Amino acid sequence: MNPLLLWAIRAVLAVEAVTLGWQQNWLQLTVAVLTLGATFLPDKVARMMGVRLPATFLTLIVLFIFATIFLGEMSGYYERFWWWDLALHFGSAAAFGIFAFLMIFMLFEGDSYAAPPWALAVLSACVAMAIGVVWEIFEYAVDQTLGTNMQKSGLPDTMGDLIVDTLGAILGGGLGYLYLKGMRYGPGALFEEFVGLNRRLYRRIRPRKS
Repeated sequence: MNPLLLWAIRAVLAVEAVTLGWQQNWLQLTVAVLTLGATFLPDKVARMMGVRLPATFLTLIVLFIFATIFLGEMSGYYERFWWWDLALHFGSAAAFGIFAFLMIFMLFEGDSYAAPPWALAVLSACVAMAIGVVWEIFEYAVDQTLGTNMQKSGLPDTMGDLIVDTLGAILGGGLGYLYLKGMRYGPGALFEEFVGLNRRLYRRIRPRKS
């Protein structure tokens, strides 16, 4: 993915922040500035952990932040498009599944013989689903404590989110499985790019046949 998209998003947020400041819309200005700042966090956090994020990963994360906070909350896309929240849940769950796969695979230093592909896929999907569950608990706690409406329609919203989270998590883990089975094109290129940049953390990786 072209990293120019990443900087284009940051430019949009910067221009929006200046415009909101001129209009003295302090609440939305704060949201725009915080969103802009959040786009710089993933790379810094990854470097603190000793991990290098490929440009594609970083761009996708920034795009998700932009779609969630700026478009979803600030621009009202959650209300304008009924499917917006579900799409973001599915995409984030798939991304968490992919990242969980890479982190678990890293614990084995890339030794796919010590960690069977199917086991890694299942564990990755479970981690992604657990993150989705924690988020729904967080939404419920905030609604009960602050009187907000993060859950929208209550139980139907929660269950819909969890179902979509499960599908996304399975997709993320499944893509990791296919990567270890030799898929190096399409989504498999994401794994290849990440492993290539962090080769020292995957010292035992070997080509797997069949």
